[in-house]
Amino acid sequence: MARKEKIRNCRLGRVGGQAVIEGVMMKSGDNMAIASRMPDGSILVQKKRFTSARQKHKILNLPIIRGVVNFVEMMKLSYTTMDASTAALGLEDEEPSKFEKWLSEKLHVDIMTVVMVIGIILGLGLAVALFIILPTASGNGISKLVELITDGKFVLANHQILRAVVEGVFKVAIFLLYLWLVSLMKDIRRVFEYHGAEHKAVFCYEAGLELTPENVAKFKRFHPRCGTSFMFFMILIGIIVGCFITVNNTILRSLIKLALLPITVGVGYEIIRFAGSHDNFLIRAISAPGLWVQRITTKEPDVSQMECAIAALKSAIPDEFPGYSAEKQFGPWKKTSPAAAASGDAKVAAARLRAEKRREAPHRRAVMSRMTAAEKVRYRRKNDV
Repeated sequence: MARKEKIRNCRLGRVGGQAVIEGVMMKSGDNMAIASRMPDGSILVQKKRFTSARQKHKILNLPIIRGVVNFVEMMKLSYTTMDASTAALGLEDEEPSKFEKWLSEKLHVDIMTVVMVIGIILGLGLAVALFIILPTASGNGISKLVELITDGKFVLANHQILRAVVEGVFKVAIFLLYLWLVSLMKDIRRVFEYHGAEHKAVFCYEAGLELTPENVAKFKRFHPRCGTSFMFFMILIGIIVGCFITVNNTILRSLIKLALLPITVGVGYEIIRFAGSHDNFLIRAISAPGLWVQRITTKEPDVSQMECAIAALKSAIPDEFPGYSAEKQFGPWKKTSPAAAASGDAKVAAARLRAEKRREAPHRRAVMSRMTAAEKVRYRRKNDV
């Protein structure tokens, strides 16, 4: 019994992941694996290496700082894994448009890079507007309304703690409403089901049980070391930070909150990190709000989704599961029809080729920068770019 307990404790926090489009990504150390459910029912596993900057520079692994670094890396990793799963499923456009070709030939810029940059800017702008500016403005509005109702006898702006709580309530309400609305979308619900499968598989692994759909199904889908819990912790910590901001102007107060965001992220990461490797009454109480929110961001998965989670997890830990093959455990898979299979395979192959070309684009541009005009023409013809 003591031996089992030791094994289980050693596994806590060793692996983590996220849901992607029709699949699951798992990461353990430098190893990362994406398991995607293909149109023919098979599971495609893509293995990658991802070395954190914290391993290269010790200063980045200090408490609080490592949380900020982890947040930035997880945003980057989320994009790359979503991009990889999209390419694997052949969900990209068949052929690049004239505008895409013009960008590539004249400016040496890939359309997906442009889309990514615009998406990140718009996403960050929306997040700042929804979770910083809007709650702050709401706090000011409530303060003026209370002052009007009480005929100036009670000024909410003079009570920093109460004002921070009011802003926090608005922030939580916006966060929950946003999650609930996106969960109504069919495709997002599928992602949330894979999210539940990811949590269940991690729980099963940490418990030291054999990774089978039957065992994975026994576990709950709410995990304390989840990105949803992390976001909720950031909101709660933001309330505490707001108690010490005495500025009342909406723009200036929002800018101060934005400047203090790295501290909020860093503290939230440390709490999640600690909660993921400990289990006691205090940790359960702290983790409870984040686990409640996961009732929205995770859904009960089916067997096929749990198989994807298992395939990703085992593939991400090659030293513990050497030579693992998803096909050996769950296959072989039969294609629905030869015609549909051929069409699907061609589409997927084309998408993967385009994704590979995008990854090689920076190298090609560096090579071509040292070429003459004639050499560039020959290089493009030879490499079909």
